[in-house]
Amino acid sequence: MTSLSLAAVLAESARRHPTKVAVVDGETRVTYAELWRTARSWAAGLRELGVRPGDTVALLAPNVVDFPRAYYAALAAGAVVVPVHLLLTADEAAYVLRDSRADLLVCHGSQLAMGAAAAERAGIPLVTVGAVPPPVPAQRPATPVRRLEDLCAGLAPVPSYASRAAEDPAVVLYTSGTTGEPKGAVLSHLNLVMNAMVNVFDANDARTTDVVLGCLPLFHTFGQTVAMNGTFRIGGTLVLLARFTGPAALELMARERVDVFHGVPTMYIALLEAAAGRTELPRLRLCVSGGASLPVAVLERFNTAFDTTIFEGYGLSETSPTATTNQPAYGTRAGTVGHPIWGVEVEIARPEVPERIELLGAGELGEIVIRGHNVFTGYLGRPEATAEAVVDGWFRTGDLGTRDADGFVTIVDRTKDVVIRGGFNVYPREVEEVLARHPAVAQVAVIGVPDPVHGEEICAVVVPDPAVDPRPDAEELVGWARERLGRHKYPRLIRFAAELPLGPSHKVLKRELRRTIAEAP
Repeated sequence: MTSLSLAAVLAESARRHPTKVAVVDGETRVTYAELWRTARSWAAGLRELGVRPGDTVALLAPNVVDFPRAYYAALAAGAVVVPVHLLLTADEAAYVLRDSRADLLVCHGSQLAMGAAAAERAGIPLVTVGAVPPPVPAQRPATPVRRLEDLCAGLAPVPSYASRAAEDPAVVLYTSGTTGEPKGAVLSHLNLVMNAMVNVFDANDARTTDVVLGCLPLFHTFGQTVAMNGTFRIGGTLVLLARFTGPAALELMARERVDVFHGVPTMYIALLEAAAGRTELPRLRLCVSGGASLPVAVLERFNTAFDTTIFEGYGLSETSPTATTNQPAYGTRAGTVGHPIWGVEVEIARPEVPERIELLGAGELGEIVIRGHNVFTGYLGRPEATAEAVVDGWFRTGDLGTRDADGFVTIVDRTKDVVIRGGFNVYPREVEEVLARHPAVAQVAVIGVPDPVHGEEICAVVVPDPAVDPRPDAEELVGWARERLGRHKYPRLIRFAAELPLGPSHKVLKRELRRTIAEAP
């Protein structure tokens, strides 16, 4: 058995950089030595509660220092960590707790109302960390809540992390459930250690001196692996922001001299809006975008405004997450997600042959398939779903894309988001790229809506740029798109919105847009 633990990411940096600040959380500054000592102390508390290697600990916490404390405490105890999305309802969270067979929920005090209800419905014990809010009878559980810090007070910290096999499960990440009930993607210690290492030592120009803004949700794969684990592996400093807004992020980055930013496209758009009119902006040495396709117009405007280069990448919960990214070694190419990371293969396969992998040539459109050290071990308790997703050793992503002769991968769209209008396939991203270049458009999302004549019609939901007057009207935007797209591609329907619905990871929820438009009079 080859022993490997994701906990080593923090343990080794505590050994190499003991006095360096690992996390900034408001006025709180925690060194690597302090963070690892607290994690080992909390691990002793978890053991006191009966947690044993191989058990499952669910974690419900915002982007505060208690998240990495509890995350690495559970790993040090040898447990599997199940991060819970903060925006779930109590019933949805209870489903995750039951499906993952969690033995315990570690809940931050700020999330106690939802966490206690979820734990009670799932029939599992709960322990809190962090500040406990004042009693609210209607929201507080009837039984007294145990605090992990109190349990640890009289215990010696565990001397080190529990030994685990490299292929043992480390973290279970739940998918968003857009195609049914959420599924738990099981990621091994090897998956997550390798992804953190390749991100910082090979794919990106990461440095020990990096000061990284931790605004991506830490319960989500991008924030967890790329921001938190990657920063800790290289020995940088993670500056946490619990609630992202453009102005708040700019102010925090300026105050803490942040020079590395990881974000999703909506965050880059928000930073651009907040930067308008400011004379001084953060000096960002490295910017990484992922989670959804970044419109080229946004990338270009951001690079100009902040005098930097965005490296756009691609990945999924099932791939730990990073699979490809624009990398200094290969150069950047706007509109692409770059090259596969070290040790990972990314190819294009025929989507119409689900039972086997038939690879396509350069420039051909098909389904993106991935194999390598980053591919998950399967969906928890769902062997049939795993067999459908992993075929001939390749993970079928459900995303459509191409790979050109130079090796650059381009995401065309999600298979499920393709609009079929009058028998023709229309890829929303292509339409979004065109509309995003209109000077009065701040954000746009394109979806298909039912149509009695064409089967589906193309609908663009537009957030106008508040700084541009006059506002565009629907006829103007349709004309703009008609001039730049084929007759079957341009949107006939334009809907305006004050904002687009975003999920916990700040990605646009197209399913919500479809539902809202379907219900509109």
